[in-house]
Amino acid sequence: MDCRRCGTPLERPGDYCLVCNTANCDAVVVVFERDRAELTMLDDEEIVGRTALTTMPEDDPEAAVVELRNFAGRVADDIRRKRPETVFASGDRDVLREARAQLHHEFYRIAADDPVERVLERRGERSLEVVETAPKEKLGGSHSTLIGGRKGRRAIGVVADHPHVKKIVPGPIDAGGTGSRTGLRAKVTRADDNGNVRLLLRDGSSVQENRIVTTAMDRETGEFVRGDLNEALVEAELQET
Repeated sequence: MDCRRCGTPLERPGDYCLVCNTANCDAVVVVFERDRAELTMLDDEEIVGRTALTTMPEDDPEAAVVELRNFAGRVADDIRRKRPETVFASGDRDVLREARAQLHHEFYRIAADDPVERVLERRGERSLEVVETAPKEKLGGSHSTLIGGRKGRRAIGVVADHPHVKKIVPGPIDAGGTGSRTGLRAKVTRADDNGNVRLLLRDGSSVQENRIVTTAMDRETGEFVRGDLNEALVEAELQET
């Protein structure tokens, strides 16, 4: 593949051109398997290249940890070469989580049988607004108390850190539920017609429903944000099971 601007041959499909400082893709879709990652580079609604990276999983548990980290690192390095605006990923959760931890791009998990096709479908839709407000400034409303102590605040922080969350409005605490020994659990519920969702916090017999105002414009795009928020809560080990 050659640079679309200056024609310089690129070492890998979709690489950023260092000769004329031009990006040759604006998004990367990664489909992870435990021993393979397929990267598809997109420029607007066009597929500009594909590449695959493979690994040999280790049987020894300690060696497997290192091998997985190194494999995810190779994927992250290949993505960084492209300098995309956004990364979409699906597939094996362990490799995906490790790769995501090594990247600082806007990153979304895609739940679809054909992730590339799903992303291409969304490319033709109006993009969601990115909120620049600091996470701690997104919390508002008349109820300031959060259940769960430090874990409750951490769950709110995970949600507030999302670029498509505009505001979090804590709700009243209902202490009449059934007791649980599992500690604090968090779950984002289905989006409403306006694309907004709710963060349900459970801690023992207490339940709190917190309203999350997003930049989504309808139920479908709200579901997109909901999936990403729940994935973030899973990674933070706060997801309700």
